[in-house]
Amino acid sequence: MAELGLCGKAPKRRQRTTNSNHEFGRYPNLVSELVIDHPDQVWVGDITYIRLQQEFVYLAVLMDVFTRSIRGWHLSRSMEVSLTVTALKKGLEQHQPEIHHSDQGVQYAANEYVEILKGVGARISMAAVGEAWQNGYAERLMRTIKEEEVDLSEYRNFAEAREQIGRFLDEVYLKKRIHSSLGYLIPSEYEMEWNEQQKKECDIKEKSP
Repeated sequence: MAELGLCGKAPKRRQRTTNSNHEFGRYPNLVSELVIDHPDQVWVGDITYIRLQQEFVYLAVLMDVFTRSIRGWHLSRSMEVSLTVTALKKGLEQHQPEIHHSDQGVQYAANEYVEILKGVGARISMAAVGEAWQNGYAERLMRTIKEEEVDLSEYRNFAEAREQIGRFLDEVYLKKRIHSSLGYLIPSEYEMEWNEQQKKECDIKEKSP
């Protein structure tokens, strides 16, 4: 390459988003054998990094496994616990999980985050260290966000990234993107139909002698 006057392209610098080396509490995996059959039974959370022109920013997302609906998200320049806490508080404005599942990263194990979950009666579940597949639902969600939004965009700055990613999560993913796991429905439609079916079944039971 030197003889031809060619220069190699430096590999993209990767950012680490999971720091499991901390002294906060650890929790067992409660979802490995669990049958998930209703909304808000299990929320999964994860963090990914996004490269802008001049900096890295970090995205925390919470998803309801049964409906694939995004419950909360937050984009920040920092990986401090406020990143995940803000996403969690947004999710809790309208819903509450029975189980919250994540990796053992410090942002999910920190006292502030755990106390919020305990305050709403949520059970805490964590994947084993180094076993990313145990948080597979969240891993696949992040891969979808990267492949269908982030990798197709070039955000000029933080504000633009937040606006476009927010539009993807709140409008495209929730209201336009079909999922094979939902019978090729969109998350909002699937959740609405499930709730309507449950109401019909309750009405039938109430009318039964």
